[in-house]
Amino acid sequence: MIRVRLFQSAKSTLKILKRFSSNFTEQKINVDGVDINYVKTGNGSKGILLMPGAIGSAWTDFTPQIEKLPKLLPDYTIIAWDPPGYGKSIPPKRQFDLNFYHKDAECATSLMKILGYSNFSVLGWSDGGITAMIMAGTDRRLLDNMVIWGAGPYINEKEVKVLEDMRDVSTWSARMREPMEKLYGPERFREIWSEWVDAAIMFYDKRNGNYCKGELEKIVTPTLILHGVKDPMIAEEHIPYIRRRILGCRYYSFPQGKHNIHLRYADEFNKVVANFLLQKY
Repeated sequence: MIRVRLFQSAKSTLKILKRFSSNFTEQKINVDGVDINYVKTGNGSKGILLMPGAIGSAWTDFTPQIEKLPKLLPDYTIIAWDPPGYGKSIPPKRQFDLNFYHKDAECATSLMKILGYSNFSVLGWSDGGITAMIMAGTDRRLLDNMVIWGAGPYINEKEVKVLEDMRDVSTWSARMREPMEKLYGPERFREIWSEWVDAAIMFYDKRNGNYCKGELEKIVTPTLILHGVKDPMIAEEHIPYIRRRILGCRYYSFPQGKHNIHLRYADEFNKVVANFLLQKY
């Protein structure tokens, strides 16, 4: 689903990359014919995949997690990826159709298996949360744990209106635009965001808004739902809807949080996630 990020400036991002350059590796690996870019940090035997939101990438969406989660989770290796057609996983040009979430789920699963993880945990934000739910519902044995936030299994009329209001990226703040313009270039950023908006509305028009309702009903993976209570992008109704369908799921709220709780409240977010994975929450 859609995201409003508290983006860092390009200069700040470069400083972070230099500061932590000895603690991560970034490279590409061929997955089903596509060269997928991913960032790897930590040295644990267990794997975690960080799954970005719409048009996002490892660094635009997960810098605080790449930076700090290894210290909290020494038994884990953290993988953050750029989905096909996003970030540095270009080419190919991103293709938006009614199966693109399922294609991302298949590609993410293949990536982790190539990297040696037949089972792993996922942290999915927004679009990444939808993909995570598809993965958990498609193969009940695949995921050890799942953390999702800013994601709903469907899109409603109110959310369609929000998307239309956000289509023109010239109305976004410079802080929101700059990282995406640096990643894609200003023209392609405008194009790919508009293409994504069209795709989301296509689900509303052709599938009654359904992203992954069927998969949601099948999830048995231990799940933590994180929620920015003031998230303007995701309808409040999604939270009880998901909680009723994933039996035994856990819930943690950020009362003042919006869509980007993992960036705005990074330390608290990371601690809650670590406690969940370490079975302390």
